[in-house]
Amino acid sequence: MSSLRILLRSLAVAGLSAALIAPASVARAEPTPAELTKQIEKSSTELERIVESYNKLNEEIKANKATAAGLQARIGPLQARAERSRADVGEIAVTAYKTGGLRTAQALLDRGSVSSLPDRLGTLDQLTRQHQATIAGFTANQRKLIDEKTRLDATLAREAAQAKQLAAGKKKIEADLDRLYELRRQAYGRATEAPTRSTSAGSAPAISGSAGVAVRYAYGAIGKPYVWGADGPDGYDCSGLTLASWRAAGKSLPHNAAMQWDATSRISRSSLQPGDLIFYEGLGHVSLYVGGGQVIDAPSAGRNVLKRDMNMMPIQGYGRVR
Repeated sequence: MSSLRILLRSLAVAGLSAALIAPASVARAEPTPAELTKQIEKSSTELERIVESYNKLNEEIKANKATAAGLQARIGPLQARAERSRADVGEIAVTAYKTGGLRTAQALLDRGSVSSLPDRLGTLDQLTRQHQATIAGFTANQRKLIDEKTRLDATLAREAAQAKQLAAGKKKIEADLDRLYELRRQAYGRATEAPTRSTSAGSAPAISGSAGVAVRYAYGAIGKPYVWGADGPDGYDCSGLTLASWRAAGKSLPHNAAMQWDATSRISRSSLQPGDLIFYEGLGHVSLYVGGGQVIDAPSAGRNVLKRDMNMMPIQGYGRVR
């Protein structure tokens, strides 16, 4: 009986130990390749949205810098004009102080031909109007100068705030990239895809005009790595590739998918032609249509530019470069 009790006690302890150990084993279980792939896709989608936001901020900073430069260019001449006006007004004040109102009255009442009095009154009236115009011009120039300076200060302040956001965004992207690359190492044994030759997707179709130039450029980019914030020639992100392709054809696009949506004309799916842009749900991704239901795009960090089916994710709409 004593032996039986000992055996039962041993089994109970073993069962309790197994119960305590089992959850820890589950917690330590490595994710399956399918789970890793799902995490990679989710992280890639989130990261691409952040990258596109970063690109948009960069575009806004560029626009603000151009505005600031234009304002600075206008302020120089305005300042010079205001200073000239200030000197003229100063001269009027000095003259008025020296002559005084009494001296003017005496000049008018001075002996002389009575017929010359209207002439003298007319001359005085004309001088008064000229002085008033000079003073009004000075005031207008000063006001315009102050307005331009206020606008410049606001633009520069906005630019400085955006630069801080940009720096913070860059840090977040780099941290997210580290996590994504680690997931890719676990799933595929390496953080990035091996480089491939652009010829692996076949040769570019014969398309005339500027759309043909854009499509040929995109074919030449196949196999090059996704590089966030880049528009070539060694790497691209999604909007950087479409920008570079159309830049080669002499057209200008902003470096941001949502801004490219605004910069292109809306077309229907049935109207799609090679060179058109395809935008995906949320305007977080864009690709270049190359015909036959295929696009070329820079997919996500760790991957290379490739040609693939246009329906790889939900489509928001289609754009034609103007």
